[in-house]
Amino acid sequence: MELKDYRRQYTKGGLREESMPDDPLVLFEQWQQDASAAGLADPTGVVVATVQPDGSIRQRFVLLKGVSEDGFVFFTNYNSDKAAALAQNDRSSMLFPWNELDRQVSVSGKVEKIAESESDAYFAARPRASQIAAWTSQQSQPIASRGALEAQYQATLERFDGGDVPRPPHWGGFRLVPERIEFWQGGEDRLHDRLIYQYANGWNRSRLQP
Repeated sequence: MELKDYRRQYTKGGLREESMPDDPLVLFEQWQQDASAAGLADPTGVVVATVQPDGSIRQRFVLLKGVSEDGFVFFTNYNSDKAAALAQNDRSSMLFPWNELDRQVSVSGKVEKIAESESDAYFAARPRASQIAAWTSQQSQPIASRGALEAQYQATLERFDGGDVPRPPHWGGFRLVPERIEFWQGGEDRLHDRLIYQYANGWNRSRLQP
C-alpha cells in the first residue's frame, strides 16, 4: 500500500463535556492509568519539543517520572541539547501518543528545574546500571564509536566499584508547569473530540473542532 492509502476508523469512544472533570490532571491521571492497564510498551513515554538556540525545533522521547498539580516531571543530563534549549527558551510542549487507545494528550507551558533534593531522591532510587550510565554519557556530544562508549561505561564501573553512585551534578529533573492541556479522543469518520483546558486564575475548558 502507498502511504496515502493507509486509514482506519477510530471507534474507542468519545469525550462529552458533562463527564469531564474541572481539573484536567484528574482526567490525565485516569488516562495514564488506562495506558498502563492496556499494556502499552511505554505508557509513560512522552515526546518533548523545544526551541533550540539557533531557532530550530527538536523533539525527543523521554519518560514521565512524576505528575502533580505542580506539573509534569522528567529527568535528563543538564548539558544535553534539550537542557541547552530550555536554558535559552523555557517554553516547551509534551505529547503523550497513546495511539492504541485512540488518545493523545498535548501539554504546553514553562519548564523549570526541580529542587536538587528531588533529583537526589529519584537518582538514589534508580537501578545501579542507570546510575552508571548517567555518569558515563556526555549526552548529545559526538563520540567516535560504540566501542568508545562502552569503554567509557567500563571506566565508570571501575570508578565506582564497590561504592555508592552519587547523583552527577550535571543530571537532574525538569518540571513542565502546564498552561494548556488538550485531550484528543479519536472519533468515527474523523469527527474526533478535542477538549482543551487553559489556565487563567483557574482552569477553563472549551471544545475545538477536529
